[in-house]
Amino acid sequence: MADDGSAANRRYPIKSSVGNVAGQRRRQQAVTVAKERRESLVRAKRLCRVDSYEDDDDDPHVENEMMIDEEQPVPEAQTSKAVEELKSAKRVTALRELRRLLSKSEFPPIEAALSAGAVSFVWLSRRTAWCLTNIAAGKPEETKALLPALPLLIAHLGEKSSLPVAEQCSWAIGNVAGEGEDLRNVLLSQGALPPLARVKKSVACFITLVMFFRHHPFDIRKEVAYVLGNLCVESAEGDTKPRIIQEHLVSIVSGGCLPGFINLVRSPDIEDARLGLQFIELVLRGMPNGEGSKLVEGEDGIDAMERFQFHENEELRVMANGLVDKYFGEDYGINE
Repeated sequence: MADDGSAANRRYPIKSSVGNVAGQRRRQQAVTVAKERRESLVRAKRLCRVDSYEDDDDDPHVENEMMIDEEQPVPEAQTSKAVEELKSAKRVTALRELRRLLSKSEFPPIEAALSAGAVSFVWLSRRTAWCLTNIAAGKPEETKALLPALPLLIAHLGEKSSLPVAEQCSWAIGNVAGEGEDLRNVLLSQGALPPLARVKKSVACFITLVMFFRHHPFDIRKEVAYVLGNLCVESAEGDTKPRIIQEHLVSIVSGGCLPGFINLVRSPDIEDARLGLQFIELVLRGMPNGEGSKLVEGEDGIDAMERFQFHENEELRVMANGLVDKYFGEDYGINE
């Protein structure tokens, strides 16, 4: 009996070790799957898909082809051919074809487009900005290949540009700004911030225009807010919050953008509200001399956040309630 008990005791550490290794392997696999899923979602968000209102009525097969199964491979030869035709008199047809090829797959043939010289031979229209948007959604080195086109994208954020062109340029610049600090600095040095701030400040005018597009693919407010938010932060190591670039944040807030972000918090759209709350958090955390709390309160930001007190979305509820408790708790304003 003693021998049996001794043998059993010797087995326990072995079984425990095997169980720990298996559990660790499962956790690692779960982390890998979650990371791949997040990357896939981000990539899908950055890519510009089907356009429901652009003037493609003369080419009815375009929409059908853009809706094909994303698992089908996109021929790189077709992409290179479309770029080559951009250099000839077939520009409109070729640009439509290039846009289709860059829009219909989760992994578009960006490298083939760049190798064929796409950036050098496109002129800025909404179709062009669409192509550049999806190229900017590629790998970091592919995004950097858009540097020669940045001045054109920034120039078409101005008041003289049509809304469809301005919104598509905002999306493309957002993809570039999200790629890293170096590219954000390039955008800032080329004067991207003032036109983006003007677009955000005059968002009411854009809302009126957007109402005429019943099947509009997205609201320009969301894309401009995404760009401005990226300009205010730089990535940090690990799971810590991104570091705030205070100079950029102060410039954007001084430009009158805070009310627009607070209006996003009041939006019934979950993504709009999340963008608004994220920017409010940056203002509360990053404005110098504790000015953030007063600025947010002055624009009725507390009231906007309190609507989430019992909201069904747990993420927004925790985020909003946490900001109110942390920055507007019992001690807020007691020394004034």
